Amino acid sequence: MEISHEGAPARLRALPTRLVNQVALVANRATERALTATGSRRYHYALLAALGEFGSISQADLGRRTRIDRSDIVATVNELAGRGFVERSPDEGDRRRKIVTITDAGTAHLAELDERLAGAQDELLAGLDPAERAELVRLLTRILDR
Repeated sequence: MEISHEGAPARLRALPTRLVNQVALVANRATERALTATGSRRYHYALLAALGEFGSISQADLGRRTRIDRSDIVATVNELAGRGFVERSPDEGDRRRKIVTITDAGTAHLAELDERLAGAQDELLAGLDPAERAELVRLLTRILDR
């Protein structure tokens, strides 16, 4: 399905909700293209990015920080551990909790994903100059923060 803004009724072209949805479809496609060759998906990137930034944390904290459902966290951590990108260990303070740590291989993979996703951002935002890109990020963040 081709997404086109041209030829759409004026009412649709003027609806921010529709525009955001249409852009999200284009963005998701660009992201998927960028990640496909790596064998990783968005959830993999989100968890590795959180671990890269915050260090070792519990699976529950990973879910809270990334807004990913608990059952998806477990499955994603399992996949990343299977590929050697993270390690799990029992929390010394509460043996029921699992602490997740990014490995050196995970850090290298995260760097590759960062590069690929930077390309996806460039693809998506090709029509915007750096100031416009920054303004778009600012406005989208403002919407999300409300």
